[in-house]
Parts: sequence; C-alpha cells; structure tokens
Amino acid sequence: MIIPDFLPKGGTIGVTAPSFGCVSEPYASAFGNALRVFQTSGYRVKTTPDCFMDDGTGISTDPEECAREFMSLYADSGVDFILSAGGGELMCETLGNIDFERIAQAKPKFFAGYSDNTNLTFTLPTILDTASIYCPCAPSFGMEPWHDSIRQDMELFCGERMTVSGFPTYETQSLKSEENPLAPYNCTEKKILTLYEGSGKRRSVTMEGRLLGGCLDILTILCGTKYDRVAEFNRRYGSEGIVWFLEACDLNPLAIRRSLWQMRKAGWFEAASGFIFGRPLNGAEVMGLGAHEAALGVIRKSGKPVIFDADLGHLPPAVPLVTGAFAQVSADTDNFCIRYDFDR
Repeated sequence: MIIPDFLPKGGTIGVTAPSFGCVSEPYASAFGNALRVFQTSGYRVKTTPDCFMDDGTGISTDPEECAREFMSLYADSGVDFILSAGGGELMCETLGNIDFERIAQAKPKFFAGYSDNTNLTFTLPTILDTASIYCPCAPSFGMEPWHDSIRQDMELFCGERMTVSGFPTYETQSLKSEENPLAPYNCTEKKILTLYEGSGKRRSVTMEGRLLGGCLDILTILCGTKYDRVAEFNRRYGSEGIVWFLEACDLNPLAIRRSLWQMRKAGWFEAASGFIFGRPLNGAEVMGLGAHEAALGVIRKSGKPVIFDADLGHLPPAVPLVTGAFAQVSADTDNFCIRYDFDR
C-alpha cells in the first residue's frame, strides 16, 4: 500500500468539488472561513472552479469537468494534499470520467473527504493501491472554535498523529444555519458503543488489518461494477485481515441489511477481521428492525468483532480513517482507539 506524503508545513492544500460545491449557505461561509484558517496557519490553498459552482445535478457542475479538475490537482506537483469541498449525491458520474491510468502516472497524494466522496476514497486504495482519508470535508474546518475532532484530523493530515480516538459525546441536532454558518458541533448525546464478538455482546474487542470502507449508500452502487476491485484487494491483503468501516446516510435499517447482503454475496467480506459501524443518520427501526440487528443478521455468523455507533459518518464528530492503511483497533463500551502502522 502506498502511503502518500503527509501535508508539509507551509505546503499547498488543493480543494476541489467532485461532488457538491460550496455556493449556498451555510456551506459558502464555512468554506470561505476554512480557506482563511488554512492560510493564516501558514498553508497555501489552491481551489478549482467547481468549488464555487452549482449548475450540476447532485454535484457541483458537469461531471466531466469535475473529473478534469480533480485530475488537474492530482497531477499538479505544486499541490501536496487534496481535500473535497463537500459531499453530495451523484459523484458516481464524476467517477465515470476519472482516468485512473493518468492518476497512476502522478506522484501519489492523499485525497480526503467523506459520504459521496467514497467514490474516490474507496477506489484510490482498491484500484491504485494508494491510501486515502475518510474524514469531514473542507467546510468543517471553518467552524469556530474547532472541535477536538477537527484538530485531530489536521494533525493526522500533517503526519503528527499516528493514533486517533473517539469522543465522549456526539451531535444529533446541528446549530449551523444561514444565520450561524460557523457554529461548532452541538455534541449533547453521550456516546455508548455496543460491541459483539462470536456468540454475543462483549465489554471490549480488538481487531487489526487494512482499513477499508466508507458510506454504504455509495459502496452498494460500486459493488459489481468495473470499479469493484475488492477481490484483488482481498488477494493482496487478506492475510493481514481487512477491517471494514461502514456508515449509512439515506439508508434505513432494511436498506442497510440489503446492502450488506449484497456485499457479502459479492465476496467483499471474505477476508474481514472485524467491522466498525458508524452512527446511521436514518437508523430508526423499520418493521421492528434496528440498525444493529440489520447488520448482525448478515455478519453475525462470521464471528468477527463488531463495533457499533462509532465516531464515523453523518452524525459528528468523526475520527479520520486512513483507508488502505494497516491499523490496530481496540474498543470498550466508552470509546475506541485506532493505531496506524504506516510502515506496513
């Protein structure tokens, strides 16, 4: 696995919008403030035009243009690190215009983002064997003050942190609005992790292997397409184990169960050494089925350790997950910790 260079002091952060741009509020103000924060911290910033566009369907602009702008940043030797401007709905159409052979000719660099950005954070490690980072997009770095999770993200970007861990509380109702675009996370709910291994619940679990995953909404549509290189990834790294991290945005528990069934039947979990599930945004029970049982109904027989309601996904805060990197994960019911080994 190629671990790209981390963001150097005074380096250049490239920001592009392969999914939504940052035109409407509160995203526009938060995005603008994030750029100012990066610059006042000593970094240079290079944005692509699609960051400020909204004439596309489910993405910032025409998907061919989105792909061109992403590839231009990736090929730019003056850009050290790429951060997505936002999530969205139809980045799969941008993915359809990405020339992976062209990217492979450039110096590897980190691409960071989450949600719809799974289209790239997942395919860069599985197709190009190059690690990416699943974490909040650029506007989150414009909040004032920064939540500790955002500081943790930045420290990992810079190679100053090899261990990340979760947080005691999380947000269910955001205070961010057009009138208050820089509002920090409103973390009011106590986090309680639910852990399983083998036949039942556990008070603690451990797992290790290569991290792989993202947003289930996106992974499901990639499964079985020409962008599905999981079988090859499993052959390369299966002996080390694959730790799957998964979270859902629009999917309710029934849809989560269908998605996991599809992935299991496609052979994706054959080398799984454990599972980390984030808090689902749409996880209310449907027909008596909750999000935990939706997942357990598919993966329980594997006997592998499982962490539910981790700091990952659409209910912040979230830890930065270096997709493709080797990691050791430990958890109890209060918190979890990920220790990266970037030398493997």
